[in-house]
Amino acid sequence: MLWIVLKYLITAAVVVLVSEAAARSDRLGGLVASLPLVTVLTLIWLHVEHQPEEKIANHAWYTLWYVVPTLPMFAAFPWLLARFGFWPALGAGVAITVASLLLFALLLKRFGIHLL
Repeated sequence: MLWIVLKYLITAAVVVLVSEAAARSDRLGGLVASLPLVTVLTLIWLHVEHQPEEKIANHAWYTLWYVVPTLPMFAAFPWLLARFGFWPALGAGVAITVASLLLFALLLKRFGIHLL
C-alpha cells in the first residue's frame, strides 16, 4: 500500500511541476510539459516492479506511436482558443486527437503496427 501511495505522490508532483513551470514561463512550461516525464516514471515503475523487459520495451514502443496523433491538437489549439475560448478549444482538441488516432491507427495497420 505504501508503494502505491508513493507512486501517486511522485506522479502528482510531476503534474504540479509542469503546471507551476507553465505559470511562471510559457517556454519553460512548454519545455517541461514536452519532456516524457510520465513515460519515464512509468518505465521506472515497471522496472522497479520487476516487469519483463519485453513489457517495458513495448510500453516505450507504443508510446512513440501514440505521441504522433496528439501533435495536430497542439498545432490547432492556439488557433481554436483565440476564436472559440478555452472549453470549446479543448473539446475540439480532444476530438482532433481521437480522429487523428483513429486515422493514424488505420494507416499504421497497413504496415503491420496495430495500435487499436
